[in-house]
Amino acid sequence: MPPNGNYIQRYLCIPHEKELGALIEDWKGSVGARNLYFVTATFSHEGIPYFPNRANHYILASSLVIEPLLEDLKITNIGRMSFMLTLTTCLFERAAEKLNYISIYFTKYTYNNLELTDIANVIARRERVKKASLATISIISTENVRFVFPYSRNVIVLEVEGEKTHQSDQKYCEQTRRDVSRKGIPLSNLISLSILEKLK
Repeated sequence: MPPNGNYIQRYLCIPHEKELGALIEDWKGSVGARNLYFVTATFSHEGIPYFPNRANHYILASSLVIEPLLEDLKITNIGRMSFMLTLTTCLFERAAEKLNYISIYFTKYTYNNLELTDIANVIARRERVKKASLATISIISTENVRFVFPYSRNVIVLEVEGEKTHQSDQKYCEQTRRDVSRKGIPLSNLISLSILEKLK
């Protein structure tokens, strides 16, 4: 079950723009932003239509109390869309020294607890995956979104501790996805976030 109240982990992903310098500095000193990362994003072909005006580089903020960050975002004029991941259920978690890669998938079906346990068991065998979570994704944009992502409540997020390159992290996650698919539970790629620098 997800935690009660506002204390749910979220990832807020906002386009990296020069005008955000002051905001990033504020967030570095904010208790609202637990961690800040500079990341590069890769959107899958299947996901591209649902993310108009996307960027290549983002600021990724991890937070348990997201409201102050969302208020800051409202008063900041950002030309490109942002998006937010809300981690609703943790499938498993183990200690990690350094977060290097976040791989975001979606399923086209809603699975029961037994099937979710199967997913967790398969992913848990992959040692570099330090956390796997069920999540929802929402787009934050001042413009009307032409296509609404239909599987926004069927998202799975893998947080990976990297060893070599981001290309090897991507291959590692792709093998993890295949392992889950062999259990009869197909996962589709949505977005990959490669962490280039930890800002906080």
